[in-house]
Amino acid sequence: MSSPRSGSLLAWPAAKPSQAGRPAATAGRTRLRRRLEENLTAYGLLCAALVVFALFSWYPIVRGVLLSFQQVDFVNAPTWVGFDNFSRLFADPLFGVAWRNTLLFTGLALVFGFAVPFFTAVLLNELRHAKAFFRLAVYLPVMLPPVVTALMWKWFYDPGPGLFNSALGAVGLPGGQWLDSSGTAMLSLVFVSTWANMGSTTLIYLAALGTIPGELYEAAELDGAGLWKRLRHVTFPQTRFVLLVLLLLQVVATMQVFTEPYVMTGGGPDDSTVTVLLLLYRYAFVYNDFGAASAMSLLLFVALGVFSAWYVRLTRKADRS
Repeated sequence: MSSPRSGSLLAWPAAKPSQAGRPAATAGRTRLRRRLEENLTAYGLLCAALVVFALFSWYPIVRGVLLSFQQVDFVNAPTWVGFDNFSRLFADPLFGVAWRNTLLFTGLALVFGFAVPFFTAVLLNELRHAKAFFRLAVYLPVMLPPVVTALMWKWFYDPGPGLFNSALGAVGLPGGQWLDSSGTAMLSLVFVSTWANMGSTTLIYLAALGTIPGELYEAAELDGAGLWKRLRHVTFPQTRFVLLVLLLLQVVATMQVFTEPYVMTGGGPDDSTVTVLLLLYRYAFVYNDFGAASAMSLLLFVALGVFSAWYVRLTRKADRS
């Protein structure tokens, strides 16, 4: 007796190899086409970003390097002068004064602007009530435009009707020549910069403190550790990476200080607040010597680059040890 499948009416039709493989091949080509389209889209967006960076970031850097070796006033045709711009900078008495003032500002800003936000973040982290209010109060100065902040503090420092001297006079204390004395002008600018920029740094520290496990503080308290020991043995080691990164960023930022001395003192009194960027501004827009200004910007770029490389290498060695 023959099998039911042996009959012509009940037999299963045999699938042709070409028809069975056609759907799989079509699906493969569809996936390949979709992958190519996604890659082309991604590379297209990447090329657009590269073009934007090239036009607005890399080209100005290369152009600035070229300008530092040329005599340029954007009126006459530029002429190649080699290292003459650097020689004139080194011969300028204000060149050394500007670097010394900038380093002094950076050092004072590290003392106040680096420590104050961290301990403010520690205090805010210890609060049990009104955390959102105090965080907003600390961050509010960041929302003010830098020029507005400088003008407001310039009125605070005014030796006549200024807020500080009025407050001191109300309690019978003598006022001060905050911005008109070479002994207090730089420190006054540091206070303004610290007040204006500490909000964002404080929030970063708060975020870093929030990642520290509470069990570490509980164990330290059980061992009888006070506030300073908890900071030293728990807080500092756990936030070490954030502290190192922000230290580098703050040095780079404070070495480029410009708004406060330009708006509040103009470099005075007696050139005690002339910074590198302020002198660069004078060369470019007062003396109309864009070649020397570009040379000064190149020197600042190299100095910050060397410092950043040395700092990163030093921190890596410390991590390995």
